Amino acid sequence: MFTTRPTLQGTFGMVSSTHWLASQSAMAVLEDGGNAFDAAVAAGFVLHVVEPHLNGPAGEVPIILAPAGGEVRVLCGQGGAPVGATVAHYRSLGLELVPGTGPLAAAVPGAFDAWMLLLRDHGTKSLADVLKYAIGYAEDGHAPVERVGETVETVRELFEREWPTSADVYLPGGRSPRPGELFRNPALAATWRRLIAEAETRAAEAGEGSRVAQIEAAREVWRGGFIAEALVRQAGRPTMDTSGERHVGTLSAADLRGWSASYEDPVTYDWNGWTLCKVGAWSQGPALLQQFALLPRDVAELPAYGSAEYVHLLVEGCKLAMADREAWYGDAGEEGAEGVPVRELLSEEYNAGRRRLIEEKASYLLRPGAPGGREPRLSAHAVAVAAGETRGLDRGAGAAAGAGEPTVVADGGTRGDTCHLDVVDRWGNMLSATPSGGWLQSNPVVPELGFPLGTRLQMAWLEEGLPNSLTPGRRPRTTLTPSLALRDGVPVLAFGTPGGDQQDQWQVHFFLGVVLREAVRGGLDLQGAIDAPSWHTEAFPGSFHPRGMAAGSLVVESRMDAGVVDELRRRGHDVTVGGAWSEGRLCAVARDPRTGVLSGAANPRGAQGYAVGR
Repeated sequence: MFTTRPTLQGTFGMVSSTHWLASQSAMAVLEDGGNAFDAAVAAGFVLHVVEPHLNGPAGEVPIILAPAGGEVRVLCGQGGAPVGATVAHYRSLGLELVPGTGPLAAAVPGAFDAWMLLLRDHGTKSLADVLKYAIGYAEDGHAPVERVGETVETVRELFEREWPTSADVYLPGGRSPRPGELFRNPALAATWRRLIAEAETRAAEAGEGSRVAQIEAAREVWRGGFIAEALVRQAGRPTMDTSGERHVGTLSAADLRGWSASYEDPVTYDWNGWTLCKVGAWSQGPALLQQFALLPRDVAELPAYGSAEYVHLLVEGCKLAMADREAWYGDAGEEGAEGVPVRELLSEEYNAGRRRLIEEKASYLLRPGAPGGREPRLSAHAVAVAAGETRGLDRGAGAAAGAGEPTVVADGGTRGDTCHLDVVDRWGNMLSATPSGGWLQSNPVVPELGFPLGTRLQMAWLEEGLPNSLTPGRRPRTTLTPSLALRDGVPVLAFGTPGGDQQDQWQVHFFLGVVLREAVRGGLDLQGAIDAPSWHTEAFPGSFHPRGMAAGSLVVESRMDAGVVDELRRRGHDVTVGGAWSEGRLCAVARDPRTGVLSGAANPRGAQGYAVGR
């Protein structure tokens, strides 16, 4: 099969990310003696600078990490809802959905503290060592990718009319960022320089000049120093949002001081000799695992890779898993009367019954199941969009920049969305992270800091009693879903993609491509699995404002065989043929524990993701 690039191989280190400057910065850290975790932190902060339309420091990041010889862990960089963010408060403002932009949509920022915790506990480098790459690109400038300027142009009127602090950064002199011209964010560089200086001073005053003491001091500056003060001031400024009105947010100093990133166990599923590790049900991660639970246990029983039967099976399984996501997932804990029944949702008994719902014809229904006999409960809005009773059916129009996370739309076109990063080093440390939120189009730039607040609360429902109801302290259910796979208990593969609701669709097809192509290639053909024609469906309520649904929809790349497309239409799928390279932005790295050989690959779609390594 044709591939756009080789699968890279080496023994020293491999990095794959959605931007070449982040990948190369991470590699520079590895070359300087750092480990995979140091490298990931450096790359994460570079992504804030070079993909500001896709993520920012006040956004969020879930991380799956596998220290060499240690246990796989999830590091949660998803903040919860502020204390004042109640359903009653938002309803009192006349809102039926959390706005897709503005301070009312801001959760407690989570990305910064998660990166700091990773650096403190698993890294070896100092704060200054890992931040110098981001500071350099923000201060001295970088040549932006086309999507940065294109995104700014879509919100130009909003910036000029309502969000002047954003215009100051992204429309200097009235010009949006352009490829081939240096774009700078001196306010962001100054923020990180001040952070480092204050952290070093605080640590020294406490009689500790150690790396760990400086990182802890930086965390304190973020949650209680000049950064926290600026974030709270911004949340209190009336801001125009997607409701068409100006609102103030609920984020307080107490919210910032009371939250920190945390570790937890991954949710896992064994399939065909592999163990897949995902973030818990406060994300959509278990939906990937359930899609595998719906497949035959024996890989030999799968339909031919890429055939119409294969695509149909995966799409219909995705609809069932996402219907369960809608009814059951949220930050409500696991099991128990109030919790998410993850074990039952992944059980063979439950999925045997769900599997029988997959028929030859495409389903146009939203069909959550009843694990353990529990009655599924959907939000009134989800029921309405599933019945076609709201205008939210047109998700393409609602996904315009500034109206939530811009993502792939129903007409097959693409917009930017999120970032991804995978790293493996020569010692066998491995990591998969999906940074997002705090996009330039989410909230006005905080003038003192050079970056905006996020908008993740838009994923919570303004209806009481649901697993994903807006609730103070609870994390809004996120679409961010990095992946890590083990063989015989040993980490072998880290992968993931941007794409909102599409992430765990593209990742299923990618992983199956790796597994099914391995026997033919004699090794993990990461690039071939990434390059293979892909697709997505929107046949379930979307996670982003305005939370629409397109029943029966299936968007495929034009490279898909015409006979396959015809057969999918015969099976009842409402197929839209999109661009040849429009589906997915996967990254992946791997390590063969038998030989120590490392591999890396990155998505050619969008012309900015790259893997590097040696």
